[in-house]
Amino acid sequence: MRIALYDMDRTITRTPSWMPWLLFWARAEAPWRLLLLPLIGVLLPAYPLLGRKRLKQAMQWLMMGPAVGAARVAARAEEFAVTFGRNAELPGALARMEQDRRDGFTIVIATASCRFYAAALAARWGADALIATENRVEAGVVGCEILGENCYGEAKRRAVLDWIGTRRVESMRFYSDHPSDLPTFLLADEPVAANPSPALAREARARGWPIVSWR
Repeated sequence: MRIALYDMDRTITRTPSWMPWLLFWARAEAPWRLLLLPLIGVLLPAYPLLGRKRLKQAMQWLMMGPAVGAARVAARAEEFAVTFGRNAELPGALARMEQDRRDGFTIVIATASCRFYAAALAARWGADALIATENRVEAGVVGCEILGENCYGEAKRRAVLDWIGTRRVESMRFYSDHPSDLPTFLLADEPVAANPSPALAREARARGWPIVSWR
C-alpha cells in the first residue's frame, strides 16, 4: 500500500473549518446560541491553561450543546460539506489528490477536526480513509467529550501509526501547511509542505522538502 496523507485545514481548504462548522450548526439548529459567542472570546485567551482538547470541548458545548442526535449531526454535516467545501476547498489540492489516486495511492485525510463533521468533507473529496478527533457517540447521540487525544501535533503522529497498524505500507506522502505536523512529516518518505506557514516554509527549505502552493 502506498499512502498519500493529507492534513485538512489550510492544506485542502483555504481556512480552518472548526468555527465555520460551529456557526453553521448554531444558525441552522439553535440561533439563540449565537448569543453565546462572546463566551468563546473569553475562552480563547485561556487556551494555554485549558489546552486544545478542553477548549474544543467547551466551544462545542456552547455552540452545539452537551449532546445532539447523531442523525441530525450527520444531516447537517452533509449540508456543511457542500457549502463550506464549495467555498473553501482549494482546486490545486483536489487536483493533487486526483493525481495521487491515479498514481495508485490510498488517499487518507489526517485532521484535528472532529470526525462527526469532517467525515462528510472527506467523502466529498473521495478520501479512502479519515483519521480525526473522535467524540463520544453513544445510543445515537454525539457528546462533547473527546475520546483519547485531540488529533494534533504528536497525537496526530500516534493516530496515524495506530491507523497503519498491521497494514503493509510501502511508502507515504504527507502534505501539510503547519509545523505542528512535524512529527507526522518525519514519518513520511515524501514530506511536502503545502501552502506552508512561514515557520514551516523555513523548516522545509532547511530539510530540502518540496514546497507547493495550492492557493
